[in-house]
Amino acid sequence: MSATTENAVKNTRTLIGRVVSDKRSKTVTVLIERRAAHPLYGKIVARSRKYHAHDEKGEYKLGDLVEIAEGRPISKTKSWVVTRLVEKAKLV
Repeated sequence: MSATTENAVKNTRTLIGRVVSDKRSKTVTVLIERRAAHPLYGKIVARSRKYHAHDEKGEYKLGDLVEIAEGRPISKTKSWVVTRLVEKAKLV
């Protein structure tokens, strides 16, 4: 029984979103957009939410598409960690 519990991988939530702010040190704000059906009318509506994510090296910039994973609470509002860069921001 102990062998299966030691080898079990912890299921953590991961989300993919766009960096909308990188002004704070070691923190980026990530906007997650999802589409959901309206509870009464059934129409598909866009829902969005912002998460503060930990960026230790400060390598993610405004407009980057990143993946964030749930982790331990780092501060009052920050309990997500940036795990990888999905797409670099396009320069205009």
